[in-house]
Amino acid sequence: MYQYDKYDQAMVDTRVEEFRDQCRRRLEGSLSEDQFKPLRLMNGLYLQLHAYMLRVAIPYGTLNSRQMHALADIADKYDKGYGHFTTRQNIQYNWIKLEDAGDILADLAKVEMHAIQTSGNCIRNISSDHFAGAAADEVVDPRPYAELLRQWSSFHPEFSYLPRKFKIAVIASEKDRAAMRLHDIGINIVRNDTGELGAAFYVGGGMGRTPMIAPLIREFVPLDQMVTYAEACLRVYNRHGRRDNKYKARIKILVHEMGAEEYARQVEEEFAHLLDQGVEPPLAELERIKGYFELPEPLRHPREGGDQATFAARIEEKLDSRLRGNDEFAKWVRRNLNPHHQSDYVSAVISLKPVGGIPGDATAEQMHLMAELAKEFSFDECRVMHTQNIVLPHVEIARLHKLWEKLKVAGLGTPNLDQIDDIIACPGLDYCSLANARSIPIAQKISQRFATSGKGDALGELKLKISGCINACGHHHAGHIGILGVDRKGVENYQLLLGGSEAEDVSLAKITGPGFDEAGIVDAVEKVADTYLANKVDGERFLDTYRRVGMDTFKEALYA
Repeated sequence: MYQYDKYDQAMVDTRVEEFRDQCRRRLEGSLSEDQFKPLRLMNGLYLQLHAYMLRVAIPYGTLNSRQMHALADIADKYDKGYGHFTTRQNIQYNWIKLEDAGDILADLAKVEMHAIQTSGNCIRNISSDHFAGAAADEVVDPRPYAELLRQWSSFHPEFSYLPRKFKIAVIASEKDRAAMRLHDIGINIVRNDTGELGAAFYVGGGMGRTPMIAPLIREFVPLDQMVTYAEACLRVYNRHGRRDNKYKARIKILVHEMGAEEYARQVEEEFAHLLDQGVEPPLAELERIKGYFELPEPLRHPREGGDQATFAARIEEKLDSRLRGNDEFAKWVRRNLNPHHQSDYVSAVISLKPVGGIPGDATAEQMHLMAELAKEFSFDECRVMHTQNIVLPHVEIARLHKLWEKLKVAGLGTPNLDQIDDIIACPGLDYCSLANARSIPIAQKISQRFATSGKGDALGELKLKISGCINACGHHHAGHIGILGVDRKGVENYQLLLGGSEAEDVSLAKITGPGFDEAGIVDAVEKVADTYLANKVDGERFLDTYRRVGMDTFKEALYA
């Protein structure tokens, strides 16, 4: 993983002292809240319903054990003993005191972390595939390219005050595990017909009040021009993006209203101009960054292919004696592993979604344990997933049973990856000042309902996502089943959506009809699940069945 050089460290340390002074002036009253607000937001500090919330950046989701231990220590020392992992591959602390904010940032700086640009109208944390560097199907590890973009975008003077916040995702496989086309810019590292690496640019995606899928703007940008092309995309947006209406300020609105063809034309014009200016970092800088992402020695072998059946057979062969007679372990192996490019390894998902738990929450004790497990089982590396789980990217198959036993004892071994109880949920009205309804209790009740019903195996892959307001931090538009909390004359109400996907078969979910109260939405989700089970044919996922039979079949079951 990337390590700070002296410039990175100096930049972060300087920001810590600057913000410490700003906090001091706010506490003594020489700064008003209106004056302080833009300063704290640029350092990831929000004022929520009950306290300040601090959002810490985890670039492309990658952490080492030292950093995870530090996050646990912060939860214990400054919060209420836990943290909340988010869909941006970040972590949030919900109970921060303003007088502690400077000390927290100083503690983060000691382990090469910060909260810079985790809020505000700037380029936010660069996200990526949580299986990057390990996945059997990727073209190349996308994280060095994400890191290059992080360095380019940090404190970029031209893009510090954009019309609205801006989010970028970078992947390098046909399978999209980062919701790439639902970002302001989605970049897929690809190979052209001659085998040359380049970047496909998708621009103008997003969720929130007006969800849109990003169109392809350019199918191939040479990698030595990737940053320049990104800069051209941002410049056109910064020039034309609306600043008079925050609801129409995102780049998705600009691309939609201008038209993808015209937007692309202006980007190409700006791109040609920038190429003449020579703004692209030298390739030597990319090579320097790549050096930090070199795989551990046992994994430095030619990539091995194989389909899902080959992967399953390999697991069966290596774990045969452990799987026989241990249904609990067998279920976890079946559900929570992802194929690795080396045949003796897998990526193992640590679930932060226990039955009835709060999606994405982890206690300080659990974070300390995950840090130790990363060191013991995964070459001192773990990743935050955009699904609010944690993954150990490089685990030897022969050691999986030992890992699972430790996870089980700590409440981290729930076998539910991409199942209906692997729920994405925002903090909702329990914490967020923008929310209209609670998300957490709904997630808990649905999880408990399906744990009791025992339908998980029959349902298979079924992604459920919950947002407490239209801002869509819970990605409800991208859920196979989505739930949106709204305020209906002072009463919490829940709209049900069906048919969304954040993956390579990207689609936006549609509202089924009238909303439900808290009890009704749980019943409605079960009716949808039962309707799927009654209509599916062999091999169909929920999403396949929904797309085949259509919305009316589900509406009839819900509202008849």
